[in-house]
Amino acid sequence: MSETSTQTAGAELPENVIVELSSLKFLIGCFLAAFGILLAGYFQELPQWLLAAEVFITILGLFVLGSAKYRLDKNALTYGMGLVIFATFWDLWWPTSGLKASIASQGASALWPFLRHYFLTLEGLDHLVHADTMLFILGLTLFVCVIAQTRLLESISFSVLRKNAGKVLPTVAILTGVVAFASGILDGVSMIGLMIRILVTILFLAKVRDEGVVFMVIVSTVITTVCGMWLAYGEPPNLIMKANLHPHLDNAFFIRFCLPVAVGSYLIVLWNLRKRLKGKKVRTEELDILDTHTADVRFLQASRHGEVLIPTEFVDHHKDLLGLQLEALEKRLHRGEPLGLSMVHENVPKKTREKLLGLFLAENLASDLDDHYVHTAKANKPDETNEASSKIARMLKSMRRQRLKAQWVGGLAFVPFIGLLVAHAVHHELPLFWASFAGFAVALLGIMAIPKMRRLALTEARHEYKEYLFLLPLFFSITLLQRAGFFDELSNLLHAGIEFLGTSHIAYLQFTGAAFLSAILDNNVVADFASHALHGLELGTLHLFSMAQIAGYAAGGCWTHIGSAQSVVAYAFIQREVDKRYTPVQWMKAMTPVILEIFLLMTVVVYGEALLLQYFPGL
Repeated sequence: MSETSTQTAGAELPENVIVELSSLKFLIGCFLAAFGILLAGYFQELPQWLLAAEVFITILGLFVLGSAKYRLDKNALTYGMGLVIFATFWDLWWPTSGLKASIASQGASALWPFLRHYFLTLEGLDHLVHADTMLFILGLTLFVCVIAQTRLLESISFSVLRKNAGKVLPTVAILTGVVAFASGILDGVSMIGLMIRILVTILFLAKVRDEGVVFMVIVSTVITTVCGMWLAYGEPPNLIMKANLHPHLDNAFFIRFCLPVAVGSYLIVLWNLRKRLKGKKVRTEELDILDTHTADVRFLQASRHGEVLIPTEFVDHHKDLLGLQLEALEKRLHRGEPLGLSMVHENVPKKTREKLLGLFLAENLASDLDDHYVHTAKANKPDETNEASSKIARMLKSMRRQRLKAQWVGGLAFVPFIGLLVAHAVHHELPLFWASFAGFAVALLGIMAIPKMRRLALTEARHEYKEYLFLLPLFFSITLLQRAGFFDELSNLLHAGIEFLGTSHIAYLQFTGAAFLSAILDNNVVADFASHALHGLELGTLHLFSMAQIAGYAAGGCWTHIGSAQSVVAYAFIQREVDKRYTPVQWMKAMTPVILEIFLLMTVVVYGEALLLQYFPGL
């Protein structure tokens, strides 16, 4: 238990205190409950609805115990409840199972083929927990985290900014378009982590108010989820849908049905950004030397320190050295002032300045960096003609050669990655995860000789992938529900709804239902749960309903700060780097107009596609 949870009984907790519940106690409780259910099932037949109720309680628990005052680790919750759900399934399944009959006639030897298939083969594990999809996500997370270290996106971003003469709106339009395209192929969670840091840096340099910066971070979730839905590979929920409905959902389906929604949502985001960014400009000719060479600076940070932090993150990490000057520094950084210059203006002691500049960039450049900013402060304008600036420029130039080499290798890594994706599309029997691991293996060669950078990439990938591990017992539980016939009942209900309300209305209900569920639950779970009921439909109807569900859980996942992994990343960034008092209510208030516009778009798309299905079923 956390420190806050050990307060004396009856003491009133402050309203904003989070109480961490004991994972160990919960797991022990689940183990005892599972044992009790096994015993109960031995003496009395359990009702089938109990299994569905347990899965529903688990999914609801992720929301209640993930966003309320009392918190429980989501891995403890899903793995513990997975034991309970399995015990209930065993009681329902075992008495009439074919395995029981085989063991009775052949002995214990009949158990080995069952265990070997479901636990030692990719096909069996894929059936239980989407093993191929989960391995693909692991490889993709590793691949993107390695590519990120080459600072490819930073290179593109500042090149685009210079081409646009510092104009923010066209620069953001191009960058968000690049990220939206990439999010259909690469990991959307990794993409948003890169995207928001780059765009926030540009907006701070353009002196955009914090409200505009926050909105940019929020709508980044739409760019990497809804706009990234044009292909299956970048979003785990899309991969889950594709796997559950194979062979009916292929790449042609996503381009035909999901690409128009992705493009429309992208235009909606740009329209909303236009009101906030129109006329904003970065004076590129006045940029500080470190801002001019952002990609090289971050490459140097990763290779020297094994971490990459923008200035606002950096000062927050070293607030113990800055003390009362931290708040004033943060205000200057939000106005686009360079870190070193901000410290000079706030009269941070020289020794502290040099220590922090060494930690930020390189220890052997600390003195030169400080001299550069002292000289700039006196001249009252950026000055790169002094000796200190020349030394800094030479160091960054040497980094550029190394960075470009890593970027070339990273670019080559896309050849086996895309090649194997195409091969998987042609021959579905080829495991999907080979593509992402092949890309990762080649990309890793570009940074293999830089130990701290290599360690940073692998550490970031490990932390990111850990956020998906809670899904394994949930996927397993939903598989058990399928084996118990629960989704047959849902499918029958869906067919009855089509007969009563019509295809178009049911499709729209699928969109709205998936959106509202994904706003409070993880959209990976919603995708897995909802897609199982679509089997048995005519192909055109299945495509319409699939598109509606995909758009629903993508939009709903953006609506709240917990609806998707991207929302979680963006919300944490806002609280940490922009506004520590930012609340979930503020998130929803800012996001709702965008979501309502997407709802309007989907109303037109769903009913339009339903009409096409009715009059031109072959399209």
